[in-house]
Amino acid sequence: MEAYQTYLQPSVVAQLENLELRARLVVEGFITGLHKSPYHGFSVEFAEHRQYRPGDELKYIDWKIYSRTNRYYVKQFEEETNLRSMIAVDCSASMGYASEGNITKFQYATYLAAALAYMIMKQKDAVGISLYDSEVTTYLPSRAKMSYIRELISALDTAKPANITGTTQALDKLAERISRRSLVVIISDFFDEPESVYSALKHFRHQKHDVLVIQLLDPREMDFQMGWAATFKDMETGEELITQPLQIQQAYKQAVTKHIESLKRECYNANIDYLLVNTADPFDKVLLEYLAKRRMVG
Repeated sequence: MEAYQTYLQPSVVAQLENLELRARLVVEGFITGLHKSPYHGFSVEFAEHRQYRPGDELKYIDWKIYSRTNRYYVKQFEEETNLRSMIAVDCSASMGYASEGNITKFQYATYLAAALAYMIMKQKDAVGISLYDSEVTTYLPSRAKMSYIRELISALDTAKPANITGTTQALDKLAERISRRSLVVIISDFFDEPESVYSALKHFRHQKHDVLVIQLLDPREMDFQMGWAATFKDMETGEELITQPLQIQQAYKQAVTKHIESLKRECYNANIDYLLVNTADPFDKVLLEYLAKRRMVG
């Protein structure tokens, strides 16, 4: 594994000191990887300025850059941003699950959201953060000032997964709060009544937002390889069930596969991008998907 790939691994990132450092190193590792062979055709320009155009006010010219380059550049401002994004993170109790050797779904979601926000800011786009369970518990509107990143990361860093899931109620309210057309990235396990999930996602499309759905699951939730006997606990109700996984493995896998395929199909039909991720996947999988989506809507 090359050095840049190290900070794309969830298990490595989890050992870093704080969330801001995690976000920065994930993005730096990702950008390095963009220049490697698997990522032909992708590029990211992190411009803090743009070239002067006739009609621009002279007071916005950056004279320090002129002294070095003999060219006129003006500083970018929030209203000039190319794209507005809102990252919504499910913080219901089910997101607190982790199988042995993996980080929790909520940890992965917050690391990913922080890295996305950092990358979006570096691109001079505007980004906001929303946290939800059955309600929108935190809402930070989209802004493009780099100084805003610490407020976004602080909100992610202090949040804890709790309470039951209420996808429809929470996301419906979020859709109404986003006043300007945006790219909405939703990170969740989507463990809720399917029809309510579909209805909530379509609400964003009705509001003319572009949507990227990231369904985040633990590897054991996908393969159900849990040994001969196990105790299953509902993360939201506390109810426990002792069973032998091998007896129900096939039925469970069929149910999960049906749920995943149904969500994927509904997203496709609603012109919503869908990506399935597990908590052992490197972060570049999602960051590449974001860049591809940004190219389509930016």
